[in-house]
Amino acid sequence: MAVDTGALPIINLDDYINAKSPADKERVIAEVRDASKKYGFFQVKGHGIPLKAQEGLIRGLGNLFHQSEEEKAKLSFLKNPGRRGYEASGVGGLRAGDAMHDSKEAFYIGREDPVLEPPGFYGPNVWPNLPEEECRSLIWEYYQGTSVLGRIIWAILLQGLGYSADLLDDFAKRPIVQMKMIRYPPASLTKPGQFGVGAHTDFGGVTVLLQEPAKAGLEVQDSETKEWLPVPSIEDVLVINCGDMIQKWSGGAYKSAKHRVINKADTERFSCATFWHGDASAANPLNADDDDKDTIGQLLFKRFKSQFSLPKEAKDQPQGVAPHPNESGMPQQVEVQ
Repeated sequence: MAVDTGALPIINLDDYINAKSPADKERVIAEVRDASKKYGFFQVKGHGIPLKAQEGLIRGLGNLFHQSEEEKAKLSFLKNPGRRGYEASGVGGLRAGDAMHDSKEAFYIGREDPVLEPPGFYGPNVWPNLPEEECRSLIWEYYQGTSVLGRIIWAILLQGLGYSADLLDDFAKRPIVQMKMIRYPPASLTKPGQFGVGAHTDFGGVTVLLQEPAKAGLEVQDSETKEWLPVPSIEDVLVINCGDMIQKWSGGAYKSAKHRVINKADTERFSCATFWHGDASAANPLNADDDDKDTIGQLLFKRFKSQFSLPKEAKDQPQGVAPHPNESGMPQQVEVQ
């Protein structure tokens, strides 16, 4: 059953993943549907990602972000056409209403494909020069777990709208799954009025978020009251939310809510968000008559186009994706997911 901890419920996904009866599944589907319609956010336990993998991720993030600035700069995502690698504090672009750049620093990975495919949705990751067991393997184990979980959440959301979970096979044969690992500095090192991450909505599909236990910072805006609802950071409980694309595809049934992060503690804080979208070439599978035929790739490219680079000679592009306007072939500085 859902447990109400403040505003956002905690839903036990084990009742869906290992359901003992059809009624168990139907109950979880209804709980996810109701939370997604009301808040666009909910929390989950019984999600299938071992606590050991979550703890390993946090250790890996510590080793990753505690490298020297020089070592991290070598892996800058601004040098990578596939939007993979390190983002320094203050690099992300300003959003409307932001007084200053975010205080966070971040590191991005995605599917591990051997060859970069323009404009960069698929390709190889970059990794720090650290022993594999201290960083890469810890991060990758967690990434794979959230890749599985993201698909499960999509299946539940589809069923909540009356569709079959099999619809996933139509738009998620080779899904874009990106992961953003984040370090927030202590509050004493944050400027007055500066956010860890300023208010925004997520771009696309399902977001799976891990907050470092006992280090809360996430706040979600209630779309009706406009109040900011703090989301507790609970061990072995993950936060799930819907992005703009899900809101659009569902005809507004599911919400994409604004959220922000404020690290109020005088210690560093880690978090990790996995964004599970779908195939680059897939358009809205819920409405064949949708006048907007934009594919996931086109939507992603429009939102973050200055974070993808296309060499002038590149001619192979994902279906419907226009050439990159940046003649230099290098990404510009913008906020990414």
